[in-house]
Amino acid sequence: MQSSGSTTSSSTAAARGVLAVLRADSGDERTVAAAARLAAADGAPWHAILVENAGTRRQGEAARLRTLELLRQAQARGAVTAVLDGPDAAAVAASYARRHGCATAVTARGPAAAAWRAPFLRRLAQAAPELDLVEVAAPAPAPPRAEPLHGAHAAGKPAPRRYLAAIAASLGTAIVALPLLPLLDVANVAMLFLLTVVLVAIRLGRGPAILATLVGFCALVAAAPRRQYDVSEFKYAVALAVMLAVGWITARLTSDLREQAESATGREARTRALYEFARALSVALQTEQVFEITRRFLARTFDARAAILLPDDTGRLRWPVAAPASAERAPLLSVLDMAAAQWAFDHAAPAGAGTATLPSNPYLYLPLLAPMRSRGVLAVRVRDVAALLVPERRELLDAFAALAAIALERVHYVDVAQDAVVRMEGERLRNSLLAALSHDLRTPLTSLVGLSESLTLSRPTLAAAQMELATALRDEARRMSTLVANLLDMARIQSGGVKLNLEWQLVEETIGSALRACRWQLGGRAVDTRIPRGLPLVRFDAALLERVLCNLLENAGKYTPPDAHVTIAARAEEGMLVVAVCDDGPGLPAGRADALFEKFVRGRQESSIAGVGLGLAICRAIVEAHGGRMRAFNLPDAGACFELRLPLGEPPPLPDPEHHHHFTDQHEH
Repeated sequence: MQSSGSTTSSSTAAARGVLAVLRADSGDERTVAAAARLAAADGAPWHAILVENAGTRRQGEAARLRTLELLRQAQARGAVTAVLDGPDAAAVAASYARRHGCATAVTARGPAAAAWRAPFLRRLAQAAPELDLVEVAAPAPAPPRAEPLHGAHAAGKPAPRRYLAAIAASLGTAIVALPLLPLLDVANVAMLFLLTVVLVAIRLGRGPAILATLVGFCALVAAAPRRQYDVSEFKYAVALAVMLAVGWITARLTSDLREQAESATGREARTRALYEFARALSVALQTEQVFEITRRFLARTFDARAAILLPDDTGRLRWPVAAPASAERAPLLSVLDMAAAQWAFDHAAPAGAGTATLPSNPYLYLPLLAPMRSRGVLAVRVRDVAALLVPERRELLDAFAALAAIALERVHYVDVAQDAVVRMEGERLRNSLLAALSHDLRTPLTSLVGLSESLTLSRPTLAAAQMELATALRDEARRMSTLVANLLDMARIQSGGVKLNLEWQLVEETIGSALRACRWQLGGRAVDTRIPRGLPLVRFDAALLERVLCNLLENAGKYTPPDAHVTIAARAEEGMLVVAVCDDGPGLPAGRADALFEKFVRGRQESSIAGVGLGLAICRAIVEAHGGRMRAFNLPDAGACFELRLPLGEPPPLPDPEHHHHFTDQHEH
């Protein structure tokens, strides 16, 4: 390895990247190895690029595929790879190095350049004087092999036929033009041969054009009249030189133009395919439509068989199910194929043919990475695996996979949105029905509660059996009234019709009023209050907070035995007022503590205890409307505990007692 002259500018002093510049020749392997060693020694990122132009294309398709395989290996070793295009490889490499902050460029020593053209390393140093240049020794020359003839037409004519066609074209021109020598000057007839050379160069390439030039010149010299032929004159030599130069230049220009035209045609075809695929996916509203569109376009663009594998709820890929219309194109995946696809899904990385992971697998597995998450895996099987090494085709395939992933995510969220609309409409209808029903039942139930209580207090006192019936009627009427009140409150809370009457007050007063209101629901259960002195004022709606405590006490009365013990505790903690209602009953169902706060969810689904599962949902809604939060949990020993937290805030200052007393004395005097 030989280091060339280098300079480093202040603007790139901090850059440490290493750039390997490949040129589709035998030295590329050493270039990649040297760049990898330099990057590993310095702990720096490294890049590997191939700059394609007419010179690299003349190396042949085999050399290009070999270089692309080296790029893939470099990418597997941590390099950032790219295939660029440009007539001046040195200028393209210098521009890439500046954009990606590379401080060192590595390239192999190439063959001797033409006399009129500077070597590649010197041109790179002139284009990027800030780069450190490292030149790798070229490997020993390989035995000569048959090179493809330059300038071959895209039609793919064999080389002998192209040269025979060039000879035939020159001879045909001689048959037409030479009889005109008595009428025209030799120089004018030479222009006809020159026209033939240009046409041959455009149609058949550089080599046949040079041969056509030689044949035409020989025919012209042989047929020229002797009186016009003088060896001392150089006009024929000049004509030959001009014809050769024009043929060579024309062949070179047409070859470059043909390559650029083919490249532009390929880009247009890829862009068109991508546009049509995106347009077809834009109208897909079902997952099956995305599947069918993706399979159809991959078969048409890549001549490939494809399948989309979607995960289940556990993250395992499901076996593909082919649509009846495309069953003949659906690939058959084995257990090993599904395992490779699962690896690609789990690691969000490609696997299979053309990759570093399971390259012997006939399928290429591309994870469908959408903005939110991976939506599945695209399994593709192409006839020619080597085509996957071509960057243009691989990039187009990756773009197809990205569009399919986005389409699957869009379809998913369309389904989610439709389900949400259905649920919202159902919830709105149910709330409207509950509100109307609760409002209509509230008045007769209030009357029923009042009449039943009057019946128990009537004079003279009812007999024991009659009193028992009257008491049962009163209790059931109270329960029904509470149930209807809960339904109406939930409908009002969800519709936004509840306005909080917030005032600074003591929580112990609300706890006391809730205990008085729910005494009949607690029965003979012992209630213990643990409220320390000096609790700060809290800003809340007393009526709604009383409803929360009543619902919690009612639950304690419903789900605990008659001799249970209920505790109400309050404390100030971390800027929050914590109020807990606990009991020593059977506790909460395992794993359902959070679910109990949902609407129409009960602790025991099949139970003789009255209720519809709205009490805790109302409690949480009221507490959250106050800016607090609520949770439920089981106590370590036994029993359940419901805890609510309200923010303390900053209460207004109380009036000064001394100032108030002094003002009163002045007023009395």
